[in-house]
Amino acid sequence: MKMLINVAETVVTDALRGMAAAHPELVVDVDNRVIVRRDAPVSGKVALISGGGSGHEPLHGGFVGPGMLSAACPGEVFTSPVPDQMVRAAAAVDSGAGVLFIVKNYTGDVLNFDMAAELAEDEGIQVAKVLVNDDVAVTDSLYTAGRRGTGATLFVEKIAGAAADEGQPLERVEALGRQVNENARSFGIALSACTTPAKGSPTFDLPPGELELGIGIHGEPGRERRAMMTSGEIADFAVGAILEDMTPRNPVLVLVNGMGGTPLLELYGFNAEVQRVLAERGVTVAHTLVGNYVTSLDMAGASVTLCQVDEELLRLWNAPVKTPGLRWGM
Repeated sequence: MKMLINVAETVVTDALRGMAAAHPELVVDVDNRVIVRRDAPVSGKVALISGGGSGHEPLHGGFVGPGMLSAACPGEVFTSPVPDQMVRAAAAVDSGAGVLFIVKNYTGDVLNFDMAAELAEDEGIQVAKVLVNDDVAVTDSLYTAGRRGTGATLFVEKIAGAAADEGQPLERVEALGRQVNENARSFGIALSACTTPAKGSPTFDLPPGELELGIGIHGEPGRERRAMMTSGEIADFAVGAILEDMTPRNPVLVLVNGMGGTPLLELYGFNAEVQRVLAERGVTVAHTLVGNYVTSLDMAGASVTLCQVDEELLRLWNAPVKTPGLRWGM
């Protein structure tokens, strides 16, 4: 496989160096692998920290900035960051108002963030945590106990980040993050496998003419494989799986997310089908976001995330944000 890299061993380091050069509004500690808002710590403000394996960009480093995260900790490709990274990030962004860890439900992330919380609290930093587990496709996968954390991570980081920027206290920011997660569901589809730099070849075998329904963001197996379907048929299946698990009574935020290797032309076409299914099912859409936000390297495919919102959650979603990967209102 051809890749735009030097060597596999320096992929993450090289990317961080490039990110630092492109975004002077961030402090990128390449050696310690911590990305921080340049204005941190902000007096009186709850700090938000997230992180995970690299390969899902712009998640999480691309969401550091006003209105979202205070800091992010990238691990190696598809590998959890280590506790020292989170502790270093917490020390850099804590203003005394506390720190919220936003953690996707993968075993390594959960264990390392839990350990980091204990270490940070030993240093006098108050820590709360929100666990994101929105994927309806499977339970107890290769990487998780319980449901995987996927696209809802973006909604949690954006809405909790807006609340923190307003000066809301840690307990309230944590509660809002949990509310978003509880009201969000996701389902992913793969049209091809992804290729990690270390392996240099597809991470799993997906024969030509087949797709995987319910794939995970590391290439974990989904519910089933089928012969290739049309965009409309895929939307029927994916949205149907989500609505089997939730019955929205309020309007929803919609994320039609590319997995990294699918062009916007196809994603917008898929979004048209997602909107059709939602309209047929009587679901009101408040806002829609289409693009590559929670990716899986070069995997072709997409995921759909729905998040039911009330007036406060919708207000916080619409609040200004300025990060490399998401920005409006500023």
